[in-house]
Amino acid sequence: MKRIFDPIHHFIELDDAEIALLNAAPVQRLRRLRQLGLAYLAYPAAEHTRFGHALGALAAGDRILDALRRHEPDCFSGAADFNAQRRLLRASLLLHDIGHGPFSHACEAVLGVFHEARTRAILGLPEIGAALERIGVEPVEVLALIVGDAESPYPLLRELVSGPNLDADRMDYLLRDSYFTGVVSGRYDADQLSASLRAFDIGGRTVLGVDGRGVVALESFVLARYMMFSTVYFHHTTRQFERILQAALRELWPDPRALDPIEEFLAWDDFRVFDGLRSLSSPVARAVRERITLYALVAEFNAERDLSTFEACYAALRERYGDAVWADAQEQLMHRLPLGADPDAPTVMVRTHAGLVDAREASDLIARVTGKAYWRKLYVERANVDVAAARALCRSLTATSKEHFSLGRA
Repeated sequence: MKRIFDPIHHFIELDDAEIALLNAAPVQRLRRLRQLGLAYLAYPAAEHTRFGHALGALAAGDRILDALRRHEPDCFSGAADFNAQRRLLRASLLLHDIGHGPFSHACEAVLGVFHEARTRAILGLPEIGAALERIGVEPVEVLALIVGDAESPYPLLRELVSGPNLDADRMDYLLRDSYFTGVVSGRYDADQLSASLRAFDIGGRTVLGVDGRGVVALESFVLARYMMFSTVYFHHTTRQFERILQAALRELWPDPRALDPIEEFLAWDDFRVFDGLRSLSSPVARAVRERITLYALVAEFNAERDLSTFEACYAALRERYGDAVWADAQEQLMHRLPLGADPDAPTVMVRTHAGLVDAREASDLIARVTGKAYWRKLYVERANVDVAAARALCRSLTATSKEHFSLGRA
């Protein structure tokens, strides 16, 4: 047994077989991948890694499974079944990010291969297979949980590993990212939320839901997610450097297919990318190395559903400055369900005195933030645009739009 101290979950205990998995080279590589990619250029302390997050997700999932055993004992046929599911859950959470490349999504955009596909290949490596065999779980079962395979015989574990709302992955990274960025609005009542999770039968499917006493904790969780997207994940500095990094990576990896072999892919991490960028003299490589802002933010539209003002500003900037204008477009479902366009699809189910209800019925706050919100940012190239004039143009158009809106309401 080994105890590892973590600033979020404090002591995390792992048995000898789990330590062997932790020590496998593909897992140790997670120490060299930042959890938040280039966010450290905006938040200097955001240097934490996917390795720490993997341990944190394991701790969060373990705590939830213990709560489910207390409150929903029928989910397990006995002690042996619980222990088997616990081993599978912990191994899956430890490996859930194993397929990520350097700087995560920036890497995926350049290489054109999603991390789930890499995960499949890594789980097929003899070193990982042997470690999982020692734990007593099958790689195919782990993969099913990580990719959210609907055919997995463990629906609760699938939701805890890769579910749409209440997964241990999200429960850890919100707290961890909040801690290391210093954004206190990303915190939520993790203890109360974990203790309030329940298993419900919805149309013959077992899904995770929340006991009515946990609604306030669920609200804090939804708000934390909203605030982290607004302030950290879509931060304007991070977003522009991700664009710059992608251009640098295309120079570093002129043939993306060269990284298709899983051994070659695993040889790359954040450190090796920076080593490679030192040999490049291009403006984008130098910008990443030295934090040079090649773009200037001229207008920002946060979590808005009406995009008309954004579109007017973008059109005006493009007309005046042409290709020197760049529009960054991000969108996010604030509460991951409904997954499709159907506004009547359920979100998290809540057990109240009146029975099971949609979380939007149990909470006015959740009802207000459920649905898709859009973050739009407009940048211009500093070298080719009068930044002050571009910002003035956007301010003028925004003021006109607000005036028309006010007149419409009068």
